[in-house]
Amino acid sequence: MKHSNNRKLGVAWGALVSTLLTALPAWAVDPFTVRDIRVEGLQRVEPGTVFASMPVRVGDTYSDEKGSAAIRALFGLGLFSDVRLEVSGDVLVVIVEERPSVADVSFSGVKEFDNEVLRKALRDVGLTEGRPFDKALADRAEQELKRQYLSRSMYAAQVTTTVTPIERNRVNINFSVAEGDVAKIKEIRIVGNQTFSESTLRDLFDLDTGGWLSWYTKSDQYSRTKLNADLESLRSYYLTRGFLEFRIDSTQVAIAPGKDDMSITVNITEG
Repeated sequence: MKHSNNRKLGVAWGALVSTLLTALPAWAVDPFTVRDIRVEGLQRVEPGTVFASMPVRVGDTYSDEKGSAAIRALFGLGLFSDVRLEVSGDVLVVIVEERPSVADVSFSGVKEFDNEVLRKALRDVGLTEGRPFDKALADRAEQELKRQYLSRSMYAAQVTTTVTPIERNRVNINFSVAEGDVAKIKEIRIVGNQTFSESTLRDLFDLDTGGWLSWYTKSDQYSRTKLNADLESLRSYYLTRGFLEFRIDSTQVAIAPGKDDMSITVNITEG
């Protein structure tokens, strides 16, 4: 296929090429030697970042395969929401649209945590000021905030994310939290015991259904770590009394529909 020297041929991933342009798809381009590479659309990203990621260099022979590989490589950086290539004569033009960057991260409705604790948790999942923003990143951050609340037995916590575009292709992100109440343990059952009473075995546990000191000890707030320690205490109690075949068959933790009450059931075989 023959093309004039001032032809402009383009391909875009994730964007439509306007029908007002006379551009043809890049894979329709005959191979040619690249005399120059020009990058358009950069705001914060350094041109060197683009050049270093592309499998095409000045002096190389451009082909459909190299064009597709270049687009994949540039999208793989996670810095761009759109990438397309155009060919003008023997010049390869790379046109990009940068993702917005995160200008500020804020919280509202948070009482259980210090804001800096939550900021660090979000940094660990990749969300911090100056980073490129995308929806998947916001979703990961929201799930991480919920996980932080789950670690405090606050199963009813709800997180709403608001993204506000501001100048210079940046966004502010606010996480509004409705914390809800701490889920309290209302019942602990041990099933399968025959030699020792259920109350005797429950007394081995640090977790309980609450008492006058629970506001301080938080013993009525579920923690998987605490439960594992209590199960080890239960196992040790039986083994030291000669029940060498003792085993814990299963544990079930059930949360009430209102997410403010919990029950724990431990199924055992004494052996």
